[in-house]
Amino acid sequence: MKKFAALVALLVVGACSATQPPAGPAPTTQLVVFAAASLNTTFASLGTQFEAAHPGVKVTFSFDGSAALVDQLKAGAPADVFASADKANMDKATSAGLMAGAPSLFTTNVLTLIVPAGNPAKITGLDASLDGKKLVVCADGVPCGTATKKLAGLLGVTLKPVSEETKVTDVRTKVESGQADAGIVYVTDAKASGDKVKTIAISGADKVRNDYVIGATKDSKQAALAAAFIELVKGPDGQKVLAAAGFGA
Repeated sequence: MKKFAALVALLVVGACSATQPPAGPAPTTQLVVFAAASLNTTFASLGTQFEAAHPGVKVTFSFDGSAALVDQLKAGAPADVFASADKANMDKATSAGLMAGAPSLFTTNVLTLIVPAGNPAKITGLDASLDGKKLVVCADGVPCGTATKKLAGLLGVTLKPVSEETKVTDVRTKVESGQADAGIVYVTDAKASGDKVKTIAISGADKVRNDYVIGATKDSKQAALAAAFIELVKGPDGQKVLAAAGFGA
């Protein structure tokens, strides 16, 4: 009888195991954030913080020029949050009915000049030292490009770039690699480049500040999470990360 009872018990356990498939990975909720290329490092850090505070949530980023991101949103690309490097491109998104509510300011940025480490072309600023040199800037319409054009006009300087990029990070990369003798980027990009570049301050750059604005998209399926991420960016923790990267100076 004892052997029979033991056999029955094994059969019952086996039957229960057969009806309960092994536990798979917990379902993941995705929060999609479209953000200006200059926010790459800071937002990636904040994304990690957000995921830690919201188990089961995965923050997926798309970093690009703000104008390109607006075009993607207009074409129907799914996103829950949009952070623009200027108000003009956010206004385009709002006018197109792509945003939910009024986007809000969360930080600022200014331009500076960078050259490769060692400054082989002997650039001294936005002056005659750029004549015949390979200067790279952002394209007009891209926030850093619009700011560059405005700053040049304010200073009465005529720039003759050999290339105009759609992302400020592309300008930075070309200077870091030595493909360009100089580039105009945000101070945050110069800081992120570290010892790969030398920074040359531009007099009057503080008069042309870029306002960074953020908001939830109208078609977001994760409105509550989008609002929580925006609050993280605007709150003390988000502002601390942004300030450490050189934003808001």
